[in-house]
Amino acid sequence: MSTLRSFLEGPDMSGTISTEQALIYTMVTMSGVEGKINAVELAEIRQLVQVLPIFREFDEHRLVTVAQEAGDILQDKEGLAAILGLVKQALPHRLRETAYALAVEIAASDLAVGKEELRFLAMLRDALDLDKLVTAALERSAIARYQRP
Repeated sequence: MSTLRSFLEGPDMSGTISTEQALIYTMVTMSGVEGKINAVELAEIRQLVQVLPIFREFDEHRLVTVAQEAGDILQDKEGLAAILGLVKQALPHRLRETAYALAVEIAASDLAVGKEELRFLAMLRDALDLDKLVTAALERSAIARYQRP
């Protein structure tokens, strides 16, 4: 049985994830879209989980496990589509912009945004039905935060 199938047919049979898992899956997916997970981006994920109010109820000790779950799902042929579907299902509309903002934050954290990262952002925007002007503003905000002197 594939990793994705075993996850979706796991103990609770629902294939649903928590809000915090959805946000972490989004960040991990952004970090890994170019085929490797960058140490700078992983450190940024950890810091965001530690400081953002959205993660206040999340047990930080579960971060590695949740990140590994996302990685396991991404190993499946349909893993990226599955991640996008799980994230959309788990997030209320009001938190979809948050997921996009976190993905942008991870992409910008190593000061280099590649083609695959841009492609994933477009896929995420479309999957979450986000407005292009809103996503452009979130992207511009990250650029401003990561400017060098």
